[in-house]
Amino acid sequence: MYTVAALYHFAPVEDPAALRPGLLARCEEAQVTGTLLLAHEGINGTIAGPADGIAQVLEHIRALPGFSEIEWKLSHAAARPFPRLKVRLKKEIVTMGQPGVDPRARTGHYVEPAEWNELIRSPDVAVIDTRNDYEVAIGTFDGAVDPGTESFRDFPAWWEENKARFHNKRIAMFCTGGIRCEKSTNYLLGQGVGDVFHLKGGILKYLEDVPEEDSTWQGECFVFDGRVSVGHGLTEGPHELCHACRRPILPEDRARPAYEEGVSCHLCIDETSAADKARFRERQKQIALARARGDRHLTGRD
Repeated sequence: MYTVAALYHFAPVEDPAALRPGLLARCEEAQVTGTLLLAHEGINGTIAGPADGIAQVLEHIRALPGFSEIEWKLSHAAARPFPRLKVRLKKEIVTMGQPGVDPRARTGHYVEPAEWNELIRSPDVAVIDTRNDYEVAIGTFDGAVDPGTESFRDFPAWWEENKARFHNKRIAMFCTGGIRCEKSTNYLLGQGVGDVFHLKGGILKYLEDVPEEDSTWQGECFVFDGRVSVGHGLTEGPHELCHACRRPILPEDRARPAYEEGVSCHLCIDETSAADKARFRERQKQIALARARGDRHLTGRD
């Protein structure tokens, strides 16, 4: 059983590159894999490994200047969720592409999971899912608006085109772990929206804290690791990835005529050319050969 930690924290980092070697070494020593993103605005990522290894990495991060208050959410996976470790330098720890957005200045009102249902049932509240379209497709809250965005960077343009729909409404926003809402609520406040709220800890915290019989969540929650999706109680969901388009599919989708492992699924078969599919088949062949050799560095999950 592996411990999975989803974490983020906005804090000024003068030299992100200087933090990378120590963080990389600590993760390697602790046998932790996953992805951590470093930027001038903070740290974001999901990592997995033995419980004591995760604790060591979190202790290392908390000791960094400005990160003593970092929060994280723990869950578990039966199989290793990540094949390798990546510690990357980025311009943003979650990419919105809006230079004026700064969650450290202000964000929307945090709403605890236990209070979320009451808020979103209010007739003057519009609930907006800030995640990408493929995430929303497998689960969301009752009555939530799906912007249909392919990436978080598209959200500001969607808001500009649709803001009239939400006139005189209070806005409640949610995302997987909370980080996107830190930026999206700051953005809406900057656009003059008066009452903006967001789910503290995101969907993951809600699914952990709120009993299924009291839940307004429908479906599964997409996660960016080998589990692909989780449900109430953060139990592993049934989904797997199409390794051609990286979208979540169900096991029964493998029986569809459009499915070819690593090449296509019913969601993407018409989106790629014959040349693309030939390239994907070659990649899949190399993955199969690597697996046969017992190599862990090359897998369809990476």
